[in-house]
Amino acid sequence: MKHLVAYITAGYPEKDFTIDLALALGENGVDTLELGVPFSDPVADGPVIEAANHRALEAGFRFTDLLDISENVAPKIDTLWMGYFNPFYQYGMDALLDKAATIGINGLIIPDVPYEEAKTYHSLFENRGLANITFVAPTDGEERIATITAEARKFIYLVAYAGITGSGKSEDLIPILEMIKRYTQTPVYVGFGVNEKTAREKVQGADGVIVGSAIVNVLLDDSLSNTQKISQCCEITRTIKSLINE
Repeated sequence: MKHLVAYITAGYPEKDFTIDLALALGENGVDTLELGVPFSDPVADGPVIEAANHRALEAGFRFTDLLDISENVAPKIDTLWMGYFNPFYQYGMDALLDKAATIGINGLIIPDVPYEEAKTYHSLFENRGLANITFVAPTDGEERIATITAEARKFIYLVAYAGITGSGKSEDLIPILEMIKRYTQTPVYVGFGVNEKTAREKVQGADGVIVGSAIVNVLLDDSLSNTQKISQCCEITRTIKSLINE
């Protein structure tokens, strides 16, 4: 069974909604939840997720909101924190990872920390049984892929193209997927540009997909009620889960 990871922006439009949405997604095809930590400069994200980040911050999001949401969600669905390094660093990595492990968070996704820097925190994650998700890009060469996947945990995040989330570009990922699988048995999930139209193509040769902008775009639609937003997001995840497992 191919795996579906779903990203949502924590605290947008508000904390209780995030909890309700997360739990609903877990009942509608989502295997792993990425709880996105709002940040003022989400450099790897496109305009959709960037807008949700800014709206959450403008509405008063605080890091304690992430903790409250996580305590309600992590016991019921496999949950990761996805965020940029600055908020995590400001909290303190030791304290942060202790808190994550206590709550039941299973790992972090930190897109702006390169492999070489991430290595310095490897033991902190390992000692707590947490994954620090490894990124691979289509521009990475074979030697680098062999190096950065050697200690990969949980899954490898294959960036579907060189760019930002949500742009929906198409690239032939089979060669790089084959290359990754020569060096590791860790599952590989494809992210960036995954939606109902692209999911079947993106999952070819991979073990799963990661969907974010397609969901967050619904959350930004102010014409929808919160109930309608949850319903539409769940329809998206059910559809994608079906498509990647046909």
